[in-house]
Amino acid sequence: MCYNDGVTITYSKMNIFFIVIAVFLVLSGFFDVIPWEFNILAIGLLVVLWAVSMYNGFIHLINRAKEALADIDVQLKRRYDLIPNLVNTVKGYATHEASAFENVTKARALAMGAQGLEEKGKAENMLAGALKSIFAIAEAYPDLKANQNFLELQKELSDTENKIQAARRFYNTNVRDLNIGIESFPGNVVASMFKFSKMEFFELEEAAAKNPVEVKF
Repeated sequence: MCYNDGVTITYSKMNIFFIVIAVFLVLSGFFDVIPWEFNILAIGLLVVLWAVSMYNGFIHLINRAKEALADIDVQLKRRYDLIPNLVNTVKGYATHEASAFENVTKARALAMGAQGLEEKGKAENMLAGALKSIFAIAEAYPDLKANQNFLELQKELSDTENKIQAARRFYNTNVRDLNIGIESFPGNVVASMFKFSKMEFFELEEAAAKNPVEVKF
């Protein structure tokens, strides 16, 4: 899936749009040439259109965030499925590194069972660190680094990491814009009416976010 942060709808743009329309109508004398009853109707219609636009904007951001989160889950599952193959491949060359293999297995189990984005983020950081230790071990085994299965696993894990990071950034961008809209006036009025609530960011530690599992040698 391709993510484009630049197309995210911002509430400031929507607000500016309706403000410009309102100012134009006032300056053009529109309200002066029609009966006051129609003035009230026109203002009411403008308010309704603004509220509908804000509502649709919230729904749009929520759906995009959910879509990105679902894609993150798909990529995380893909990584979980690759890890046992990676461990078994490395075990064939470094049988005495039992503690490193055990750490990866435990970290994988914790990540798979994590509930909530905060817990999942911490578990994923732990798993990323454990995986880095596996690739560090491989440095000492030239035959392992040349193994075709190991090289293929490196490539797949690297691709998966890149997709996880892209989906996470896209998710957080939409959550940021949603939360700003919910907190800011007049978006908070619409959010309160329809009971929209802020969403949680999917955070990774700075080091893990900037340096996902290294798979190059």
